[in-house]
Amino acid sequence: MQTLESVSVDPRRWRALLVVLAGTFMAVLDAFIVNVALPPIQQDLHTSFAQVQLVLAGYTLAYAVGLITGGRLGDIFGRKRMFQLGMLGFTCTSLLCGLAPEPPFLIASRVIQGLTASLMIPQVLSIIQVSFQGNERTKAFGIYGAVIGIASILGQVLGGILITSNLFGLGWRNVFLVNVPVGIIALIAGFFFIKESTTNENRKLDLIGVVLIALTLTLFVYPLTDGRDTGWPLWIILCLLLSMPLFITFILYERHLSHTAITPLLPLNLFKERRFTLGIIIALAYYGENAALFFTLVLFLQVGHGFSPLSSGLTFIPLGLGSFISSILMPRIVTRFGLTVLRYGSVLLILGDVGAIFVVQHIGDTLHNGIPLFPVFLCVGLGQGLVGTPLVNAALSTIPSRYTGAASGVLSTVTQISNVLGVAFIGLIFFGLLGSQVQMQAGLVQQYYSQAFVASLYALIVMAAITFFLSSLLCRNKTGKVALANDRVNIIE
Repeated sequence: MQTLESVSVDPRRWRALLVVLAGTFMAVLDAFIVNVALPPIQQDLHTSFAQVQLVLAGYTLAYAVGLITGGRLGDIFGRKRMFQLGMLGFTCTSLLCGLAPEPPFLIASRVIQGLTASLMIPQVLSIIQVSFQGNERTKAFGIYGAVIGIASILGQVLGGILITSNLFGLGWRNVFLVNVPVGIIALIAGFFFIKESTTNENRKLDLIGVVLIALTLTLFVYPLTDGRDTGWPLWIILCLLLSMPLFITFILYERHLSHTAITPLLPLNLFKERRFTLGIIIALAYYGENAALFFTLVLFLQVGHGFSPLSSGLTFIPLGLGSFISSILMPRIVTRFGLTVLRYGSVLLILGDVGAIFVVQHIGDTLHNGIPLFPVFLCVGLGQGLVGTPLVNAALSTIPSRYTGAASGVLSTVTQISNVLGVAFIGLIFFGLLGSQVQMQAGLVQQYYSQAFVASLYALIVMAAITFFLSSLLCRNKTGKVALANDRVNIIE
């Protein structure tokens, strides 16, 4: 077992990377592939609209709530052990989702699936952080970013293929069952290739902190997820407001624990690291923009222009391709330009969004396929790879090894919260412009959806500009062409 006092280079680290990235691939793929399956799920199981929403919201909420705790459990009880346990749970719940006989069973399985994902995913970043150093770590994070890019796009395409082909007559169930063989292989490989790492600190879990942060995130994330669809009733608004004092209570309690012998769930001294704190703030803008783009683009293509799920998924290919290319090239780019790649990536995001506005305004009403959008979305994808991958590396690069699980959990939680905030904020703009016009003048659906999408793109440009500005602040901290590539995490303290 690898501890803070005993660290050696693991010869199996690259094989271990493949295993943990399989978990990342499954979790990201699942988040996107289920969107495509919602209409056939509703038809086959005769679900209400509220139940369909819970299939998505239940997973998202459970995932977001458990990430910080999942990361801390890895620090305390072992990152390999928690990854394997999370992978086992994710695989089993995928099987349960695929066999679900009725809506309540599917919703419950999705909630448990989200919890198991929250146990598995923080360990991925932690294992990369403690297993690799310097240039190798940069390469590992580059591959990590490439896998996310591929999974996010493949989820759209594979979902359409699996549902359209109706393999074995299982229809939408295949989008869940596809995880099962991948999970079994990853479990077996992880047993042999992943090296255990943990900390020798106090191993008592901060249970009060777990309850406080779980309640805080539940009361914050759920209203943002379902508020628009439920018409923002009073109880939804009250939940959102109540999350604020609960969060303050959580912070005060964690601050109190930092002066005792008990290790807090969230070590607040993490935020003394300027690079980590700025990275978290940048993640709020960057990941919120990405989620909002995916959300509005699907509506623009499928509802506004009548694209099939498969045709819509194919339109996302340049986004994944661009992200894959820039993520793979990241080690060389970072070695040459350092943290300034974050600014270059932000510029590409802005240029891509501006190009998308130009295309939609000129041919949006007569858009029959995604080919005209390919160049601009390739530009956006390249920008995503130049921001997302080095941002994770930069945010975690100065975090001590004993806190990598907690830091990874915080970063993953912020990513999920930013996704929800981005969709909620841009959704207000998108649906606010649509209003009731679509029902009143059905012949102008394409025009109205084009106008709403363009307005959303303008808001996304603002978010990309914020990412650029904050990245400039981050670049002022330990700048230099090889600063990011050569960062080390102190393993022995």
